[in-house]
Amino acid sequence: MVLQFENDHHCFVPDINLTGEWRKSIIPVTVLNGKPELSKCRRYRLDVVQNLSVQGYIPGRDINLTDLEQEGCVDGWRYSKDIYLSTIVTEFDLVCSEQWKQPFTSTVFFVGVLFGSFFSGQLSDRYGRKPILFATMAAQTLFTFAQVFSTSWIVLVLLLFLNGLGQISNFVAALVLGAEVFTGTVRVLYSSMGTCLGFAVGYMLLPVVAYFLRDWKSLLMALSIPGLAYIPLWWLLPESPRWLLSQGRVEEAEAVIRKAAQWNKVQAPRVIFENCSVKETKAYKEPNSMLDLLRHSSIRTTTLILCLVSFTMTTGYYSLSFNTAQLHDDPYISCFISAIVEVPAYISSWIALRYLPRRLSVTSTLTLGSVPLFMIQLVPQNLFGLSLALEMVGKYAFTTGASLMFAYTTELYPTSLRNTATGTTTTVSRTGSCITPFLLSLGFKSWDAALLPSSRSTQHERCCVPMDSLIAGAVA
Repeated sequence: MVLQFENDHHCFVPDINLTGEWRKSIIPVTVLNGKPELSKCRRYRLDVVQNLSVQGYIPGRDINLTDLEQEGCVDGWRYSKDIYLSTIVTEFDLVCSEQWKQPFTSTVFFVGVLFGSFFSGQLSDRYGRKPILFATMAAQTLFTFAQVFSTSWIVLVLLLFLNGLGQISNFVAALVLGAEVFTGTVRVLYSSMGTCLGFAVGYMLLPVVAYFLRDWKSLLMALSIPGLAYIPLWWLLPESPRWLLSQGRVEEAEAVIRKAAQWNKVQAPRVIFENCSVKETKAYKEPNSMLDLLRHSSIRTTTLILCLVSFTMTTGYYSLSFNTAQLHDDPYISCFISAIVEVPAYISSWIALRYLPRRLSVTSTLTLGSVPLFMIQLVPQNLFGLSLALEMVGKYAFTTGASLMFAYTTELYPTSLRNTATGTTTTVSRTGSCITPFLLSLGFKSWDAALLPSSRSTQHERCCVPMDSLIAGAVA
């Protein structure tokens, strides 16, 4: 939103001696999608226009404007502030010849997410869920706040990469920690709705906060300050007793259970882990790595399938999430609509985890996500509402599937490999989010006359919907 939205803009014209007619005519008019618009990247040569203005020529009457020489925006750009006061696009002029930096900025962030997912999973299995959870939350908070003071685009991109290292890693660590602390139906509820529904609530709050702030630095500060609330949680959240047992730390695991019993006002037995011994747990002390996921054929097959499905889900999810401008002319309302779709999706994932087989649930969401996106190509252009409804069905399905995959993955691996496996599948899936900004950019430039009907700032959506539906359909 505020971070990377491209405001309407045209070349800046300095305050020089020009008549009113020439000042209005100095920006060339181009035709885009059949509509005349002011050029965003060109203007008529300023010295030529100034000379003609001084001589008293009238543009369009005495001078044919199409014959005048043009130049780039050598004095910068003037940006509209109707929607956003400032974004990183307006701050660092990421337009025209520099427009490629827009998708690249998002991609660098998701590359950070990719590396964070890869390393945090292994570190969490080696050093514990709790330390990695708080380390990644601290990194996310610190580097989000540091972006406010970026002095150049290069500095901003570097900080975005570092921010990405903690972005999804804390989510995965929290998911695994909760899955190992809770049991039974409570674990299913936490894995499907506890973490994901919290994400949806934050997603819905984002456009509300952005509506009142409207500039990217204020929004980043508002997003980072709540990170201070994490500090007291260090003394409230326990380490995973399952992980402690897998490391042979039986006494610490018992202490966690006794503290939980005390909070719940129940009497813990004198000996909790009666059959555990140091000898039995020594085998689990060897550190695990991603290679352990490939050593045994059954685990290897499971991992490869989960990686492929997660990649499909993530690519479809982010392609639809990044392009919500067509839902409404107001981007804040568009973002809110896109966010609110996730609430029934996460509720559906909880119901599916409770009452349906896992494989049936995942394949059903893949099918439900891909088929409507294929069908968009068959919808007449005048039925714009139907196209949007099909797109939202696709996003609902991919969101449900992504939530299912998080919970499903934690159930398929032993404690010693759980976080490594979850981090690995998340890493592979993040390659989908890395390429999505460029897919959208290609769609904007190449498939301009696309299948979805047109509304303001929606052309780039049209490439990605078919692309992601093809990926999802192939896997399903």
